[in-house]
Parts: sequence; C-alpha cells; structure tokens
Amino acid sequence: MPAAQYCPSPRELDDLELLLNGGLAPWENFSPDGPVRLEPGTELAGSTELELVDPEGLPLARWTPGSLTALAVPAYGPFRRLHLSPTEVRSRYAGALTVPVAAPLTSEDLAAITDARAGRAVVLLALVGTGTPQGISPVGLVRASLAAAALLGDTEVVAASLASHGDPELDHTLGQQVTATYAPGDVLAVSGSGEDYPSAVADVIDSDQPEQPGVVVFFTGLSGSGKSTLAQALLDLILEKGGHTVTSLDGDVVRRNLSAGLTFSKADRETNIRRIGWVAAEIARHRGIAICSPIAPFDETRQQVRAMVTDAGGLFVLVHVATPLEECERRDRKGLYAKARAGEIPEFTGISSPYDVPADAAVRVDTTGRTIEDALGDVIAVLPFDL
Repeated sequence: MPAAQYCPSPRELDDLELLLNGGLAPWENFSPDGPVRLEPGTELAGSTELELVDPEGLPLARWTPGSLTALAVPAYGPFRRLHLSPTEVRSRYAGALTVPVAAPLTSEDLAAITDARAGRAVVLLALVGTGTPQGISPVGLVRASLAAAALLGDTEVVAASLASHGDPELDHTLGQQVTATYAPGDVLAVSGSGEDYPSAVADVIDSDQPEQPGVVVFFTGLSGSGKSTLAQALLDLILEKGGHTVTSLDGDVVRRNLSAGLTFSKADRETNIRRIGWVAAEIARHRGIAICSPIAPFDETRQQVRAMVTDAGGLFVLVHVATPLEECERRDRKGLYAKARAGEIPEFTGISSPYDVPADAAVRVDTTGRTIEDALGDVIAVLPFDL
C-alpha cells in the first residue's frame, strides 16, 4: 500500500527544508518527542509512513518514525536561488563573516559589520522561516538584506527557512544551531535595534508593510443562530462605508460552488471549512477583508483556519454566535431541525453531531430577542478596523 500523502504546514515545510539540507541536526527528523515535529491531524495520526509533498503536490520526502528520505529539492517560493544548503555556503564563501539577520539591518548594524569584517567577505544569513522575521515579511527581509548587501559591498545574501516554534528558548537554540551549521567562518551578531535605516533599506520596509493587514471575520454557531444574517449586515455596512475590499464566504454559497460534491460527513464538513479558510487566508494575504459564516462545529478545524490566516499575515477575528439551540430550533426557517429530529438528516450539528463551543472567540453574541443592528454592535466593537 502506498504511503499516505501529507502537505505539511508552512512551518513544517520550513523545518523539512532545513532537515533535508543539513541545516538542522538529523536527530530531529520530526521525532514525536523532539522539538521539531509533524502535526498531520487526526486523519493521519498514528501513520508509520508519510509521503511529504509541497503545496503543488510534488513529493519532497518520505517520513517514517525517526527517519527522513529526500525525494526532491524544494522548488517553490520567491528567491529560491538564495536558498543554498550549508555545504554550498561553506564551499562558495569560505572564510566569510556570517551575520544572521532576522530583521532589517539598521545604519548602526551596517557600521558594526564594517568595523568587524576586517577586509573579509560577508554573508548575510536571512532567517526567513514562518514567524521568524521581525516587523517585515520573509520576502521583505530578503529584499532589505539585498539592499544592505549592496551598501556593504563584497556581501552575499543567503536565505535559510528557520521557522519560529512559539518557544523563545527553543527558537534561540535552533537559531544558533542553524547559524553555526551555515557559517563558513566567524559569526557576528548585530543588535537589530533602532529605527535609523539606510534609505535603501527604509524604502523596502515602507513598501513591504501595509498600513492595514488583511482581516478574516469568522462567524461560527449553530444553524439558525443568525450567523449569515450578521455576516451579511457586516458586509453591507463595510461596503456602505467604503475604503475596504471585502468578500463574503457564506457557508451555503460555498457549499454550492467551492465545495460542490461534498457530503455532510464529519470528514467532508472539515474539508469544507478548510477550503473556506484557505480562500479567506489568501484574501487576507492581499490585505482584503473576508467574512466567513459557516457552522464550523469542530474546534480543531477552526484552529487550522486561524493558523492559515495568521501564517498569511492576516488578523483572525472569531465571532461565536451563541444563540441557544432551543431558539435556533424554534426559528428553523429551512425546516432542517425538523428533518434532523425525524432522522432524515444524519450528523446534524446540535442534534446528532456535537458543536465544540469556542474558548477563544473574540466576542460571543446571542441574537435571541435582539435587533440585527444591536447584535452587530457587539461584533463591530472587536473589529481591528474602523467603521
């Protein structure tokens, strides 16, 4: 039987690249007990063999517990030509001074490098993994480093996909390991502090940082709770006010189009939510606003959507429309609850399938006995943009 395929998360793909090229120690081959691990989700939990693929489906590696076998070199992403292996860096730039870079270099940093280089070539090691660059996107960090390299002269930029794992101590340890592995000579750590940037670097920062990041407003709740009504009211209000690009991803509309053919099984419902999340994250990546209103009953899938949006640089606002089941069933505009009670609809959320109440919602809204305008006010109060 062929190995199950798994497309790792952006962080896992960054880890995979460094494990395969030697940037991370081989003993951390996604060991379940190690700091760098795979989290393929419940459907693949317990698998003893996985084929790891890139977002386009290209097999990159075969994983078994404690072992990774390379199948291909990652070929996706901007500045791929700068993603050299440690062996290539040490061979090409022997004796160079290596400067790890996690934030745009300031004028003070450039002066420190100039003082320390003593005539040597310099390698700016741009740490561009998911969550690592500070105050700038991964692509922006490479562009800012290239601008700094041009000012320094005799300086090369190398990109290393060192991801953040949400643990400062672990991230520091892995950063030291990756830097030591790549460095062909001495290492110089610069402060990265201050706001005095050379104009060429400042121009990159200004073009990279949007004034307003993208936002995903994600309504979740039982059928008949008022999710779609509130989502439509918010959409209308944003359009009336102007100044924002906004897209609605209503659960029923997505079902008829993006997710046509899916059933209402637990697996298919989760697939539907992940599809909504992926589209919403792409909208946020391009600084738009996405308003989503599926039932989204399972916490694990909502967390996956939150991670997609965060990884895309967007802000995620979870709105729990917490109208009680009794009120939702009383409304029953589509007759779904009656059919569910009669056994005509299996796995119906709230009746024969569970709803995981969110513990991480930005706001909880009960629409019972309230006007749309009144309930919408609760949502507007937590939005990260003005209306």
